[in-house]
Amino acid sequence: MLRALAILCIASAALIGQAKTTAPAKKAPTPAGTTAQEDKQIEAVIRAKLAKSKIGKDGFTVRVQGGIAYWEGKTDVVQHKGAATRMAKTGGAKSVVNNIKVSDAAKAKATDNLDEGRRRAQVKRSDPRTDKE
Repeated sequence: MLRALAILCIASAALIGQAKTTAPAKKAPTPAGTTAQEDKQIEAVIRAKLAKSKIGKDGFTVRVQGGIAYWEGKTDVVQHKGAATRMAKTGGAKSVVNNIKVSDAAKAKATDNLDEGRRRAQVKRSDPRTDKE
């Protein structure tokens, strides 16, 4: 009985050792920063996307350093700021510093649209839509 148990332990150890040697090797973790060459590639991808996009007309500038995309510029459309961030992320940037300034007129327009939308959504079916006196 003891001999059978010993043979079973040796056989299972051999199988476990064999499974470990045949398993694919894990990739080494990538360093936190990127090389200058990688930064240039990421920046080129982002600039190509910017050239094809509607937000390219806003004249934004982008630079990539250490895998981080830095945006600069001004816009009259609130959504363009978010689009720039998404563009950098899909272009390969690890994170984004978005210093794009949105004009006061664009902020006011977005606020008005938001307030108007809220009023419509808050009207109950039982409430009259207009005040008839």
